[in-house]
Amino acid sequence: MPPISSLLFLVLAGLALGSAGIVAFSRNIIHSALALLGTFLGVAGMYVTLSADFLGATQVLVYVGGTLTLILFAVMLTARIEDMKVSNPSQGLGPGIGLVAVVLLLLGKVATTTAWAINVRPTNPSTAKLGHAFLSSYLLPFEVGSVVLLAAMVGAVVLARRAVKREWEKE
Repeated sequence: MPPISSLLFLVLAGLALGSAGIVAFSRNIIHSALALLGTFLGVAGMYVTLSADFLGATQVLVYVGGTLTLILFAVMLTARIEDMKVSNPSQGLGPGIGLVAVVLLLLGKVATTTAWAINVRPTNPSTAKLGHAFLSSYLLPFEVGSVVLLAAMVGAVVLARRAVKREWEKE
């Protein structure tokens, strides 16, 4: 029988993948946003089971606390988002399925050909190294992500502003 940590990891991976599937295939944007919460929490739990407690806590604080809240506010600010009609919802289904198949085959090949280290725990994990990497090597991607989030929020406010006009602005 596998150890409990392996079973917990598999349950959390299933939570993350199942929630990601709901995010991708749900027709309701609110349901997608709430399923994204399950995805983020599953990934955070996997970090914790892999002895990366700091990354798990950061996942919860940044993605659940910040990004998901921002997405929900943007969705709530956008008036009548449910009224959008898609004329051909299955137009990109074939290429999408093909792309998913190629990515899954590639990931399967990588997973089967990689020499995985088993039962290796980090002896001295350092959050200082991670912080230094965020502020040196990975500063540009970190800042680009923040600018993209800011642009999404500004776009949601602009869309909501256009939808709700006062009487004197309608002229």
